[in-house]
Amino acid sequence: MIRSGGFAAIAAALLVATPAAAQQADQKVLKGEAAFGDWHADRPGTRRLIGAQDMPPADPAQSASNGAGVAERPESAKPDLPPGFSAELIASGIVNPRVVRVAPNGDLFVANSHADQIRVYRLAEDSAKPIEKAIFAKGLSYPYGIAFYPPGDKPQWVYVANSDSIVRFPYRDGDLKASGKPETIVAEIPSGGHTTRDIAFSPDGKTLYLSVGSASNVGEDMEEPDDGLDAWVNSKPLGAAWGSEDGRADVLAFDPDGKNPRTVATGLRNCTGMTVQPATGALWCVVNERDELGDNVPFEFATAVKDGGFYGWPWYYIGNHEDPRHQGERPDLAGKATVPDVLMQAHSAPMNIAFYDGNNFPADYQGDAFVTMHGSWNRGARTGYKVVRLKFRDGKPTGEYEDFMTGLVISNDAVWGRPVGIAIAKDGSLIVTEDGNGTIWRVTHEDGRS
Repeated sequence: MIRSGGFAAIAAALLVATPAAAQQADQKVLKGEAAFGDWHADRPGTRRLIGAQDMPPADPAQSASNGAGVAERPESAKPDLPPGFSAELIASGIVNPRVVRVAPNGDLFVANSHADQIRVYRLAEDSAKPIEKAIFAKGLSYPYGIAFYPPGDKPQWVYVANSDSIVRFPYRDGDLKASGKPETIVAEIPSGGHTTRDIAFSPDGKTLYLSVGSASNVGEDMEEPDDGLDAWVNSKPLGAAWGSEDGRADVLAFDPDGKNPRTVATGLRNCTGMTVQPATGALWCVVNERDELGDNVPFEFATAVKDGGFYGWPWYYIGNHEDPRHQGERPDLAGKATVPDVLMQAHSAPMNIAFYDGNNFPADYQGDAFVTMHGSWNRGARTGYKVVRLKFRDGKPTGEYEDFMTGLVISNDAVWGRPVGIAIAKDGSLIVTEDGNGTIWRVTHEDGRS
């Protein structure tokens, strides 16, 4: 861990954007190559619009290894937010806080993945101060996704996605500790490789969705099935992978009791975060795309997940762009990969998504989505390490996204924050976790709904 007494002063200088700069950012949308900047261009209000036509050619020789050093958060450092917004610290020093989900009574359930625990925080009214906190469950296996069932005000179960299974705990409104042992609902989920398993229920509660990331970057070890490729292709969903990737890079679905498994969509390299859009009931994913094709290839994305959809991995990306490492292997899939709804800077590492339906932020935030970006390692110029806002109109994405929470990068070599979890609290505030310094934040607007 990088530590220096001078970081506080450096961070203070970097966290402040002049009003003139912020106003200019609000008025301009960066498009195409102009949107491929780095953290120096990030500030609340900066908007980007990236299209599939903006995809540069792949250039594996350009691939960089540039992971961020995590510095101790300067004592006075807070996230940078748009005018009228403020952030308060809920907790710090947590080992690897990841997904955060809000119980119907307002309690915050946080996946403390490296500690194999689920934590609970109950906040004082209109405050970031916890009045109660507890370990809801422990002895898990790298827990990540959390969901309450059935949907509504009186769930009876808390579902948790481990790296290798889905379990559920009995739950009654206000429980701070699980009252019973976990019941395994889905066993033997492929483990290793990407371990972030997220879960969500359909609005009617009849379907449990599960995201399973790939075991590899781009299916390097997929050997042809023993019964031949043609037999495999004819017996599996469009774009399904095989071997060590069988059942991976997919969104799967089950009945709430774990029965009746089925594949919803394929070719999603690592859908690290899922949610259901309140306005439409559509399932949305944010996806970490593949690495080692260059600084700006391929774009990361957020998308509504189409039933039966194929999103390209490992053979294609962002529509009909063929991965040069798999050139000519699957001509039958050419032109069949779905172009995602919202494209974002390559290697930003989007982690989670939440649609705003609260009553604290200004009215024009209603129906928009927030996405956490963990930050790049495979890019020469660092990007990500922030929370962005996806713009929607009448329930449909415009394709634009704008910086909402920035200021977590200290220098070209160090960051203090790596956002992961995001949720809308019962009081309309925004809850954000980051696992660089292990903090949880509550973001509010000073005037409430305008």
